[in-house]
Amino acid sequence: MGPKVIRERTRRGVSRRGFLTAASVSAAATSVAVAGCLGQAREPGTIVMSGDTDFESIMHTEGETPSVQQALWDAGLDEDITVEVQAGVDDSAQRMQSYQSALQAGRSPPDIFMMDSGWTIPFILREQTTPLEEVLSAEVLTRIEDEYLEATLETARDPRNGTLHALPLFPDFGLMLYRRDLIDDVGYETDGWATEPPTWQEFSEATADAREESGVDFGFTTQAAAYEGLACCTFTEEMSTWGGGYFGGTENLFTAGDRPITVESEPVLDAIRMMRTFINGSDDEYALEGYRQICPSAIVQWTEEQSLSPFANGDAVAHRNWPFAVAQTGAEDAFGEDLGVMSMPYAVSEEEAEFEGVGGTAAGLGGWHLTLNPNTERIEQAAAVMEAFTAEDVMLTIFQQLGYLPPILELIEDASADEIGPIARYTEQIRIAGENAVPRPVTDLWPEQSALIFQEVNAAYRGVKSPEGAMSDLAERLEASEASVEEQHGD
Repeated sequence: MGPKVIRERTRRGVSRRGFLTAASVSAAATSVAVAGCLGQAREPGTIVMSGDTDFESIMHTEGETPSVQQALWDAGLDEDITVEVQAGVDDSAQRMQSYQSALQAGRSPPDIFMMDSGWTIPFILREQTTPLEEVLSAEVLTRIEDEYLEATLETARDPRNGTLHALPLFPDFGLMLYRRDLIDDVGYETDGWATEPPTWQEFSEATADAREESGVDFGFTTQAAAYEGLACCTFTEEMSTWGGGYFGGTENLFTAGDRPITVESEPVLDAIRMMRTFINGSDDEYALEGYRQICPSAIVQWTEEQSLSPFANGDAVAHRNWPFAVAQTGAEDAFGEDLGVMSMPYAVSEEEAEFEGVGGTAAGLGGWHLTLNPNTERIEQAAAVMEAFTAEDVMLTIFQQLGYLPPILELIEDASADEIGPIARYTEQIRIAGENAVPRPVTDLWPEQSALIFQEVNAAYRGVKSPEGAMSDLAERLEASEASVEEQHGD
């Protein structure tokens, strides 16, 4: 048996995994109703912020555990202002629907919304957010623009004019976790992988050899179910590391309508062929030569939680997930320093990539922002809360309590190793992942296009369609989606 890993559901929620199996849509509607009730009864100094159960758990704490509320006060927030977290459903897509219902109805509270970076821009384009230049000081805005991670700021701006509408709360990056002990035992040198990830081919060879030698059940576990996480993150990483993209290079990520559809290009097809090889080995008719079978076929049904369990239980050599998984599997009662962490392997270098901004290692960008409800009647108090969230000590309190990465990545070095645990050993890998983060193409069409993408990619992985057939169908559907934007604009 592998090492015993204590896995907690609380304080490791939707924001760490992004898109877990959902509660029902009726629960989402209930959360909106609760917001209305909370607004009617709340005290004059109370600001309601939507969030998840993890964030709710650290806003007000007792005893010696630092609270976010106290950190906000220490950062200069008026002590007459209290933040009340309204915890919504865990599922990201359903949370988006509940926010849309509240905003379309002109409801407040919440005064502040905690929005997934993957769907903030559609709210901006619908004018359901408040431009931060109207409510935050010039000094704070300058610090955000100068110091926050640029990749996450790109998902917080209005793509039409660059105006900032959301405050990044924390980013998230896809990471590759692996058992250094098992791979080193079969003769592969992994010391350099932390800063120079191997190619996918070398990774598959090392993982396959380690699995065979150690006798563990699986080589590589990841997320390939037909859900948002496949389109936004895991396939984005695989495709980007082959030099491909949904719409050409990264310059086309944030403007829909007049952009190329490139899912039928060879790099995208090769990424699918690679995953087919990982699942089926050389017996697959679309297998890539030199790549090994390392994935269980069950990955086509797995999201974050299901794919983590085999690795955490010592039954897999390598695993792709978010930084929360490092905290769970790198503890001394788990794998300890035998846990290796790196950004994604790659197939082609940046110089070899067909499109701009891809190739080389890549990390799918996740994370959450704060936006100000334009319907709030407490705009000055809510703006003061958002401004307090830009304080470094507030970011560090959140990081130390939940492991949510600060939007200023350099602050990781300032965090207490005693507080943040195993992740302290991997700050360099997190920095590299952040520098190579690839956002999803976040336009107002993304919720629709994401579903088209994950359905077709999953069908190709399962063998229901060939790589070429799936991407041909996807290209046709994406072209129709993009054309709808041109029609709306009168093109």
